[in-house]
Order: sequence, then structure tokens, then C-alpha cells
Amino acid sequence: MSAALGLAAGRLVICLGPGGVGKTTIGAALALEAALSGRAVDVMTIDPAPRLLDTLGLQSRPATPHDVPLTALTPQCGGRLRALRLDPKRMFDRLIERYAPSAAARDAILGDRIYRGLSAALAGVADYMAAEQLLDLWLDGVSDLIVLDTPPAHEAIDFLDAPRRMLELLSSRALTLLGASREMVRGPLGIFDFAARAVLAAFDRLSGLHLLADVQTFVRRLEGMYAGFAERAVQVQTLIREPTSTLVLIATAEPQRVDQTREFVSSLNRLGLRPGALIINRVMPPLPDVEEIQRARLPAALKRKLQRNLADFNALKARETTWLERLRELMPERVPMLVAEDLGGEPDTLKDLVCIARSLRMAG
Repeated sequence: MSAALGLAAGRLVICLGPGGVGKTTIGAALALEAALSGRAVDVMTIDPAPRLLDTLGLQSRPATPHDVPLTALTPQCGGRLRALRLDPKRMFDRLIERYAPSAAARDAILGDRIYRGLSAALAGVADYMAAEQLLDLWLDGVSDLIVLDTPPAHEAIDFLDAPRRMLELLSSRALTLLGASREMVRGPLGIFDFAARAVLAAFDRLSGLHLLADVQTFVRRLEGMYAGFAERAVQVQTLIREPTSTLVLIATAEPQRVDQTREFVSSLNRLGLRPGALIINRVMPPLPDVEEIQRARLPAALKRKLQRNLADFNALKARETTWLERLRELMPERVPMLVAEDLGGEPDTLKDLVCIARSLRMAG
């Protein structure tokens, strides 16, 4: 199981899939299992919900890696686990501090009202800042493995595509025009009416701010940092495509998940990516057979009731098997499919996460 998911020797595992299938839980369980096996692991969520950190026993909401105590599970664990939750604005501020050519330029950008609106927006900016945070963890070089929990499917695709979109923006002629003088933009040739308007529309979507003069000032302040942004965007693109990186799709055996997973695989194909594994979460556990009930020393009436219940559960299991097969058919050749059993409730402790990880098995 560990080899199939990249836990044993991989460097990056990205958990992807529709909302409500348990990506956060599975990501935490995989990270914990890798740490208990002796690896140094970081697990990061870009999902705004704080469930991952709660499940890992963290009462705060750290935006920097925070140690998860493992001694309650095993006193002599050779690995370690750190968790963090993305803070897009904090990450954006760190980038400005890193690449600003001077302290004055840094302060001007951090105080710019366009920047403040843009950096606080959760759409668009969060995708790219997640990629930046991932790269920071990677370049720190202190972890053997990074496990990334993502938001629902369409937003996770935005995250995977964020580096490409950033490179397109930085190389666009429209961005150059935005930094031009107001006289040039509003001159008789009307050049603003073409490419620059598209970039302003992008800023509108991200921040809701659309004052041309303010946007031009902001763009000019950023000009000296484009090279740093572009270099890091290329690094993230490369990292996601490394042989040691695994994209793990997560779904449940339900009819609506088949269509969602099909769309997700198609979206990955358009980005030139492919899943490394498929995990079907909350699969029904093995059921007893009728003979076991008959052999049990139970009252006859109770045996009959158990047999009726078993028949109902077998019907559900048969339906589940149908959806499992349809999900398997969506995967490219040689992509392993694993199942995680439904353990009857949401995990509340680290021990619950261990049980989930160790229930994972290759689908029959």
C-alpha cells in the first residue's frame, strides 16, 4: 500500500477529489502512517475548514508547520509529523518581503490598497499562494514527504493550474501596458481597450477593485519582482510533475462520484497530468455469511432478524461493487485502486487515523 501511494519513498502526495469524500481525513491518515513508519512528514491543507488540524489534535490554527505529538501512539517513533493550514495573505506578504528590491518598495506594496484587497481575496490568489507554500516546504529540505490536502475538485484543478496561469500573466503584453503611463493607455490609439482590459477584469474577479490609476500604481510597484515570481512558478510546475510526486484521487462508491471523478480525470489530462492512485473511501467492511449466523448460539428469532439484515446489506454491497467497478474503469492503465473501510464515524483521535490508514488495501 505504501509503495502504491508514494508513502515509502515518494516526496509529495497530493490528495484530490470531489467535496465530501474524506480527502482531509485520508490525507491526514496517509501522513500519519508515513510518519509512524519513520519518515519526516509535513501535511498541509488549503481547505478553509479546520477539520484536519482538529483531527490531528491541534487547538490553534497554525500557518507555519506545527509538530503533532506522536508519543501517545508509540513512544519510540523514528519519524515526525508537522501540520499547517494555508494562510494566503501571510504567504503573499512573505513573498513581497522576500522579493521587494528595497525596504521602501516592500512597505509601499504592503501598504497599497490594491494589494491589501488582492491579498485578502480567497479566489485565485489562494491557489497561487498554496503553490508558493508548497514550494517553501519543499525547498526547506527538512521533510522526507509532503502530503497536501486540497479543496473540492474544481478548486483543486485551479491549484494545479495556478503556476501556468501566473506565468501567462507575467509574460502577457497586457500586464506591461498596465504599468504604462496613463497618457499612453488612454491615448488616441486606445491600446488599453484590447489586452489591458482583460487583465483589469482579472483583478476585478480577484479583489473586486477596479480603479485604473490604483491598479497601474500597484503593477508598477511589482515590476521588479516578476522574475522571482516566474522562477518559482516554474519550480512548482516541475515539482508537481516529478517522478517522486503522486496525485491521489479520492472518491466514494456512489453514482454521483463516478461522474465527478470522470470530469476530474479529464481535467488532469488537459493539464498533462495523470493520477498515480485512486482511493475509494468509506467502503463497506466484509460481511459475515449466513452459516456464521446459523452457527451462533442465539435465539431463533434473533437469528432470523440477523439473516434479513444480512440480505439487505448484501444488496447494498452488490450495488457498491457496481460503482467500484465503474470507478476502476475511469482510471488509466496500471493506476492502482485502493479501498478504505467505513469505520462507522468521523475520526476524533490519532488512533482513529491510524485505523483508517491500516484499513487501506488494494481493491479486489
